[in-house]
Amino acid sequence: MMFIPKEQKFFDHFEHLANTIERGGLLFLDILNNFEHSEAKLATLKEIEHEADTITHGIFAKLHKTYITPLDREDIHALANKMDSILDIIEGTAVRMYLYAMKKPTKEIVELALILNKAIEVVNKVIHGLRHKKNSSMIIDACVQIHTIENEGDYLLHQCIARLFQQEKDPFELIKMKEIYELVEEAIDTCEDVTNIVEGIVLKNG
Repeated sequence: MMFIPKEQKFFDHFEHLANTIERGGLLFLDILNNFEHSEAKLATLKEIEHEADTITHGIFAKLHKTYITPLDREDIHALANKMDSILDIIEGTAVRMYLYAMKKPTKEIVELALILNKAIEVVNKVIHGLRHKKNSSMIIDACVQIHTIENEGDYLLHQCIARLFQQEKDPFELIKMKEIYELVEEAIDTCEDVTNIVEGIVLKNG
């Protein structure tokens, strides 16, 4: 019987996608910290988001053409789709901030973005570890770590919204700011979703 090797380039694509997400997360943080001079950076963030879309669609196309894959097909599809969602949310958040004519990001948004980038670092770590089974214990530990990070984001979000309702008198500003806070937290949650998928892959293939 002829041996047909599993197509390993999926791992290259996932690692490329993880690196792209990390670039987008750092640029989002840079936009927040230099908001008055960052409109041009929004176009760069859009380019990064488009790059992530291209990588994701490439994974889907390869999935249709590949006979034997290194991971279950449904896991490859779910992982690529969820990873791509991280940058979709980040780019969408930055666009809304400009559409809503936000004057200056609050320190709370910056703090949430810092937590988001911590979560993205963990995503990058587990994705780069997925290629080799010897990294399974590291991946499991990282999944515990990101749960702590996500809880940190949840707590900060609740604090932000409580303060917003106490201090913001303009109902339109309140609605806009609440949406921005919640979008950043959604991106953090999506990072945790990615690690949950990776954890399931590791446990299934361990």
